Amino acid sequence: MDRVPIRIFVDADACPVKAEIYRVAERHGTHVYVVSNSVMAIPPAPWIERVIVGAAPDAADDWIVERAARGDIVVTADIPLAARAVKAGADVIGPTGRAFTEASIGNTLATRNLMDELRSSGLITGGPKAFTSRDRSAFLSALDLAIVRLKRAGFGV
Repeated sequence: MDRVPIRIFVDADACPVKAEIYRVAERHGTHVYVVSNSVMAIPPAPWIERVIVGAAPDAADDWIVERAARGDIVVTADIPLAARAVKAGADVIGPTGRAFTEASIGNTLATRNLMDELRSSGLITGGPKAFTSRDRSAFLSALDLAIVRLKRAGFGV
């Protein structure tokens, strides 16, 4: 049986861990799709592919979800995209290392929607916590673990 390659799809417009993704993907021989609404610099490597989608809302999300499947990894902080990618069967990891799963995504999406409503009504102001080196480290561990787990399940090179 041929192994299905592991692919990493990056919701790249606001992703703070692109360099870490490239480093882990190179070590594991994994192809990376850097999906964004605008041109961004990527390292010149044959296993990294830049994908520029239109400016329409959710264009990057739609492109990712149309391709992501079981055995793939999606990196995003976008909760609705995470929910769609989990439904498609992909492993989903946030930039802080948080894994989104079928078991957790419903509550995560409900919390996100509640917080959005509270912000819209002015009851809560401010945004997410600042990204830390601990978040970066947790992400590196989570991505490496996800790739190893997928390889053990029969995916990969």
